[in-house]
Amino acid sequence: MTSVVTPALRLTGAALTVAMALIHLYLWGDGYRDLATIGVLFLLNGVIGLALAAALLGTPRRFLAGVAAATALFTAGTLGALVLSLTTGLFGFRETVDARLVVTTLVVETAGVLVLAALTLRARPRPEPRRGTQGPS
Repeated sequence: MTSVVTPALRLTGAALTVAMALIHLYLWGDGYRDLATIGVLFLLNGVIGLALAAALLGTPRRFLAGVAAATALFTAGTLGALVLSLTTGLFGFRETVDARLVVTTLVVETAGVLVLAALTLRARPRPEPRRGTQGPS
């Protein structure tokens, strides 16, 4: 019986990555585009996020662990940038937790990191057992 865990993680990871990308594109269009440095980064996050989601869905199984790991790291970096902007500020910009979509973004990106990390571990190649070897004599 084929496991449904890896396909479920793949679809969930892609969906969370799309959600993250669309949040950034929405906020970019809603005024973040006018912020120095942050605006460009929001646009890039949206575009790269959509590309990574497509890669998660279209990558052959043998390369899935690498794509999932790259997407997990990208998502973790995005989450880290949000946490920095909420605490110390980032590129002169300080976010507040009650700003539009901040809590949603924290949930989506945290879930994304966890799901993509699980997918990375689940999809990594496993060594095949050696045949014809005998145990210790």
